Amino acid sequence: MGKIIAIANQKGGVGKTTTSINLSAALAAQGKKVLIIDTDPQGNATSGFGVEKNELDNTVYELMLGECSIKECILSEVIPNLDMLPTNVNLAAIEIETIDVENKEYILKNELDWIKDKYDFILIDCPPSLSMLTVNAMSAADSVLVPIQCEYYALEGLSQLIHTINLVKSRLNEDLEMEGVVFTMYDSRTNLSAEVVENVKENLDEKIFDTVIPRNIRLAEAPSFGQPITIYDPKSAGAVSYLELAEEIIKANK
Repeated sequence: MGKIIAIANQKGGVGKTTTSINLSAALAAQGKKVLIIDTDPQGNATSGFGVEKNELDNTVYELMLGECSIKECILSEVIPNLDMLPTNVNLAAIEIETIDVENKEYILKNELDWIKDKYDFILIDCPPSLSMLTVNAMSAADSVLVPIQCEYYALEGLSQLIHTINLVKSRLNEDLEMEGVVFTMYDSRTNLSAEVVENVKENLDEKIFDTVIPRNIRLAEAPSFGQPITIYDPKSAGAVSYLELAEEIIKANK
């Protein structure tokens, strides 16, 4: 049965989509069968795999409105071992479109129930907000992975996010757990990054992954070429880090 991991942080610019793209690709590179789901209306996880998001007939938007089946929506083998549920800007209207829908928090979960046994891991890239889409992702997920940028305000907003996770757990999905926190954009040349890591470790009870994702030019370049880092530059520090993170997650979920 597929392990469903929502990758969430309501703060933008923390490496959430970068982590969704590259962790899913790293898991696929380790031979795992992976589905990545893009629930961010910006569609950056979709375009990050070279998919032309504005030319798609069936996306997460049509799926959530019941206009297509999940099988019609999945793009197969976007890269080896990795399928995708894509999205585009249409998804921005979903809150209004589903305003009268009963049990709308479970739309994604109900769809994933049809196909989750086909995959080892299903990763959901959430929007940078605590919206109905994020709640849908958390209602469907087994766990939440939280990327945190190594900067002064790293802890700001984290308590709000953990509160939301606990709220979803108590009201919608009693099995939801914290997969853990992963540090992103770590700059080994500055004291600040090391200080932030220590500060978070001292103040957070949640699991923190050993792998730290470095600030890396090749990681920043890869999306503009429509490739995950494991394909764009498999020997780069960014690729090595995401492969190590994938190994940690595989080990934790054996």
